Amino acid sequence: MTIPVPRGRHNKKKRTRRRRLPMRYLLPFLLLVALLAMLMLRGYVHSEILADHRIQPPAATDQVPEQILEGGPVIDARSATEPAKTLRIPDHRIVLTFDDGPDPVWTPRVLDKLKEYDAHAVFFVTGTMASRYPGLVERMVKEGHEVGLHTFNHPDLSYQSDARIDWELSQNQLVLAGAAGIRTSLFRPPYSSFSDAMDDKSWPVTEYIGSRGYLTVVNNTDSEDWKRPGVAVISKNATPKHGKGAIVLMHDSGGDRSQTVAALGHFLPKMQDKGYEFTNLTVALGGPSAHTPVTGLALWKGKAFVYAVGVSEHITDVMVVGLAIIGVLVMARFGLMLLLSFMHARRVRKRGFSWGEPVTRPVTVLVPAYNERECIANTVHSLVASDYPVEVIVIDDGSTDGTADIVEAMRLPNVRVVRQRNAGKPAALNNGIAHARHDIIVMMDGDTVFEPATVRELVQPFADPRVGAVAGNAKVGNRDSMIGAWQHIEYVMGFNLDRRMYDMLRCMPTIPGAVGAFRRDALDRIGGMSEDTLAEDTDVTMALHRDGWHVVYAENARAWTEAPESVQQLWSQRYRWSYGTMQAIWKHRRAVIERGPSGRFGRVGLPFVALFMVVAPLLAPLIDVFLLYGLAFGPTQQTVVAWLGVLAVQAVCAAYAFRLDRERMTHLISLPLQQILYRQLMYVVLLQSWITALTGGRLRWQKLRRTGVVEAPGSMPSQRRGSSNDRRPVA
Repeated sequence: MTIPVPRGRHNKKKRTRRRRLPMRYLLPFLLLVALLAMLMLRGYVHSEILADHRIQPPAATDQVPEQILEGGPVIDARSATEPAKTLRIPDHRIVLTFDDGPDPVWTPRVLDKLKEYDAHAVFFVTGTMASRYPGLVERMVKEGHEVGLHTFNHPDLSYQSDARIDWELSQNQLVLAGAAGIRTSLFRPPYSSFSDAMDDKSWPVTEYIGSRGYLTVVNNTDSEDWKRPGVAVISKNATPKHGKGAIVLMHDSGGDRSQTVAALGHFLPKMQDKGYEFTNLTVALGGPSAHTPVTGLALWKGKAFVYAVGVSEHITDVMVVGLAIIGVLVMARFGLMLLLSFMHARRVRKRGFSWGEPVTRPVTVLVPAYNERECIANTVHSLVASDYPVEVIVIDDGSTDGTADIVEAMRLPNVRVVRQRNAGKPAALNNGIAHARHDIIVMMDGDTVFEPATVRELVQPFADPRVGAVAGNAKVGNRDSMIGAWQHIEYVMGFNLDRRMYDMLRCMPTIPGAVGAFRRDALDRIGGMSEDTLAEDTDVTMALHRDGWHVVYAENARAWTEAPESVQQLWSQRYRWSYGTMQAIWKHRRAVIERGPSGRFGRVGLPFVALFMVVAPLLAPLIDVFLLYGLAFGPTQQTVVAWLGVLAVQAVCAAYAFRLDRERMTHLISLPLQQILYRQLMYVVLLQSWITALTGGRLRWQKLRRTGVVEAPGSMPSQRRGSSNDRRPVA
């Protein structure tokens, strides 16, 4: 018996399924959030976030109890029923205290000196340093020293609220739990000195901290090692008078502490010879240990925090390495592009340059089309207007919008329509090759228009019998929008300048689908257009290289293509391109270990393609990430100068590319914005492609919406269906 499902429940399930976020979208988002979280955490533990470096000037002391001002260096304000009291260190006992650590350079040396002379001390650590070097805190505890709190970010607490004070204490305790599995009852305020320096601003803080269960430990003997006055002076300043006990202030962090370490080597044995004992604070006072073991959830929270800080430190190190790599790659790429494109332009524009005897025999132009009713008329008209003899074959790949009918109704000479069931672009091209009458095959997209001289310029390199394919100069026709202008810059600088470089290196990675020509024999030898990847143009180009053919660039073979006009369309196109490029690289990976032309391409071409088309674009956003990080946390000036330097190099390359292509420089006004926004979009697309590949996902062809607005410069406007108001607005 069939149980009917209520319509509402069925629709609800469908809505639920639709709302599920695909993994290829979710992972980039989670990665971005994690990266931002790690950068924020790093900024926090480096005192770049929530740091307060204000220092309170001296204030009146009339509200501070007399017994505090005249008392010892240990202040006990923990009792809620009894007045605060102070404690002094017994005679012939010294409590060495070290502030602001641990430091990865100086703290181990201090610990070594203490261990050498069997002395103990108290280390007042900051959370920022202890979280970055937890191993040193663990060593302090294991070697019998006491650890006290010195806040997390080292602010002057007299400026802070009770909530901020609690935060500083709890975060510092969290780090101690994660580093050594303890919590402590000792506290030293930042910027503190003797008891008689307590004033009306700092005393309320001391009372509040006492109410939270802490002993406040100041000092009564300042070595003044932070001034670096010399070993003898430090040792003299640290020596108590007349055999009295003392809490001695020293530092194991905050700068060069070599004099402190050297002074310990002199001070410790000298005072031990005088009968002094170097002990922990609680031992000197005859009280219980300041350390309490931490267990359970509090322990694991501390370990998780310390681990996260370690990860954030390593991630930043990795990012710095990545930034160095991308810097080298970017500069190397720009340097090669400028040098080799100059050499290419000088060679092909040299007076008397030719590929050989002029090519004049007819060629076949293949136009694969799927639902191109908006563009196909302009495309075919531009081919018929060619100044070179052409046979035009429009392969209708199962269009449902009457594309084939439009072409047939035009009744143009030398234009044929081949219909097939929808099978994809590679199948359509192979079908067209099978119907072609000539031995040179020109391929173009159904949304592209040629100039009258395009075909003639495109086929001239075939005068060289070594040339198997020729890449044309694809240009963005709809560059009147911001997205169109950005793609225009990308095409001129990123594609055409690259092609000049790759031409000189003989490792052209891609014949653009919008304008390319092939020797039919070359296609037959490699088995035609492959359907193995989504980037059939890159796939076939790599196959030609491996078969020993030369692939060159014809700068004057211009074609005008309609670029995506919305972010969604651009995303779909570039997602397919980047994923297909990865597929092609993986497919031809064996070329790296092969011999002959295939091996040359595998060891020269594939690394170039992988570095400059996959790795470099993936790392390029690090430049912008560090810009934001530098603006937020500093050093701002150096960061901005470095970013502007990179932009200046890109601007020089872009200007040179525009000059080579004889393009107007006005579009370069949007270059800075393109570098900030467009690059991030391309990064996310490439990252999504990586995730799709690594997770075994599959990507299908996406049909982009076309408007048919592109016509060759100087051509007569053709009748178009629909009006310009039908165009999708730029997102």
